[in-house]
Amino acid sequence: MIALLLRDLRLAVRAGGGFGLGLAFFLIVVTLVPFGVGPEGGVLARIAPGILWLGALLACLLSLDRIFALDQEDGSLDLLATAPIPMEAVVAVKALAHWLTTGLPLTIAAPVLAVLLHLPQGAYGWLVLSLLLGTPALSVLGTFGAALTVGLRRGGLLLSLLVLPLYVPTLIFGAELVRRGAEGRTVEVPLLMLAGITAATIALMPFASAAAIRMNLRQT
Repeated sequence: MIALLLRDLRLAVRAGGGFGLGLAFFLIVVTLVPFGVGPEGGVLARIAPGILWLGALLACLLSLDRIFALDQEDGSLDLLATAPIPMEAVVAVKALAHWLTTGLPLTIAAPVLAVLLHLPQGAYGWLVLSLLLGTPALSVLGTFGAALTVGLRRGGLLLSLLVLPLYVPTLIFGAELVRRGAEGRTVEVPLLMLAGITAATIALMPFASAAAIRMNLRQT
């Protein structure tokens, strides 16, 4: 399991589809927003939670098609399917590798980029907490979408259409958590909802992803 995780981390860095691409896209989104809506600090502060969360979501989406595509191309996925490791565990490791190369760097970079959007000082801790709670769900849900489209040529667009609706609850409660934290309001409801979504996703989605992979492998 550790060897598989380290292999996926090396592939993500070498392929350029994880750490670098996600951070670059996140930076571009946050940098361009003030040009589009104007430099007024009050306006930027109001929309900052939603923009930061939307940028992180789209940055995670960029590298989803690489989760299983490289293994499918070189035949490693067939070997993993016949290995003594359960496919559910393989999927969980893939999701963890995606989060370590995409979700975690975005969480670390978000407070720095939030300065450009004049995010209130009291919301920085809630921003980091919300991304730490929510980005694992994005990676696990993305793994499910990648499992459904593995083996399809140019399945990136279909993957986005499948995954984006599943991302909506995480986006809503993640942004609401930061927004309430910035306004000094109670955050228990969005915090618990976000944690519940992530916990349920981590518990259930690896089984669905493993079933999707087995089905696609039977058809090839």
